[in-house]
Parts: sequence; structure tokens; C-alpha cells
Amino acid sequence: MIFLNILEVVVAILLIGAILLQMQGSGLSGSFGGSGEFYRSKRSIEKMLMWATVVLAALFGIISLVLLIPR
Repeated sequence: MIFLNILEVVVAILLIGAILLQMQGSGLSGSFGGSGEFYRSKRSIEKMLMWATVVLAALFGIISLVLLIPR
């Protein structure tokens, strides 16, 4: 049980890091009047970061649900 608690904390920290890395590329162009909206395909690192975020979020949810089960 203690292993799941530690694993949940580690997954939460990794999830926060992945989300912050995704937000870092957005820039400040919208705040200074530039639209900053253009369409392009995601590159491999952006795609990998997006999928890592999805996997980490799913893992966090599953671990949280498992921890809710009384033993």
C-alpha cells in the first residue's frame, strides 16, 4: 500500500512537469496583440510529450481509484 502512495506522488510530479513543458512553448504573443494562432503539425517531441501526459494522467487516475478501495 505504501508503494502505491509513493508511486502516485512520483506520477503526479511527472504529470505536473509534462503539463508545464507543454505550456512553455505557447509564449506571450497573445498578450501583446499578436494572435499567435497558426496551424502546423505536431513534431515528434511535442507528440511524445502529449502522449506522455495522457498516459501519466490515466495512470494517476487508476492509482487513485485503487487507493480508494478499502482493504
